[in-house]
Amino acid sequence: MDLILDFLDPRLFTPYVYPESMPADNPIRQFISLWLVSTIGASILYLSCAALSYHFLFDKRLRNHRHFIPNQEWLEIKASLTAMPTMGILTSLCFLAEVRGYSKLYDDGSANGGVAYLGLSTVMFLLFTDMCIYWFHRWLHHPLIYPLHKLHHKWKIATPFASHAFHPLDGFVQSLPYHIYPFLFPLHKVLYLSLFIVVNIWTVSIHDECFSMPDFLKNIVNGAAHHTDHHLKFNYNYGQYFTFWDRLGGSYYHPSIYSENPVNALFQSERPRAVDKKTKQQ
Repeated sequence: MDLILDFLDPRLFTPYVYPESMPADNPIRQFISLWLVSTIGASILYLSCAALSYHFLFDKRLRNHRHFIPNQEWLEIKASLTAMPTMGILTSLCFLAEVRGYSKLYDDGSANGGVAYLGLSTVMFLLFTDMCIYWFHRWLHHPLIYPLHKLHHKWKIATPFASHAFHPLDGFVQSLPYHIYPFLFPLHKVLYLSLFIVVNIWTVSIHDECFSMPDFLKNIVNGAAHHTDHHLKFNYNYGQYFTFWDRLGGSYYHPSIYSENPVNALFQSERPRAVDKKTKQQ
């Protein structure tokens, strides 16, 4: 995030926001700037991606589903935008530690093996965060912790606007793996920012009820079909990107949507009392 501060400080923050007595490296100033950038930036990214996804990908017939709440889109947007300032405070604490030099983020493209390591670190980042989010997400379904996560499951038939509709602590907990990673492993600063944007777009995409997926990826990638079943069936498909941890943890449910007309399958959906073992483990 120091790349963004380095860009904005001389152009916006120094001449128009902060007094001369508060230098650019002041930690309070950095925290406030990071909160502004993360909150406003996340809100813009969320609204723009969710709006495009809703307009072009979300099947509006699903608004007639019995689990679809009146004015749900606006309720999802309200929940998301209400949570973001608080999530921004918690997120900015992590960003501040990065900006102050406590992480392993670096900006020399030739360091740590150059381009080859950029590719390797991308794979490592996805695998590490997928593992952590699976366990954090599953933990959030524990009866003692679930009140934090309950808001997000209000949307059984989600729209893309539900992608960030969390209780602030819930949203922060599920984003923690993205912040933990650069404190454990070297990661290029530009790649880190790029991945942070990509994971936010991915979060929108798994809530868009668009179930197109190449056949060879349907059992590997935890897409919108898998996450829709998570919202409907509750105790399955906790993963973020891949199905590996769900399979290992016994929580994988193969989407029936892949074998039926997607919209018809959703209109016939019920939360089962018992799940057929063959379907669950397919």
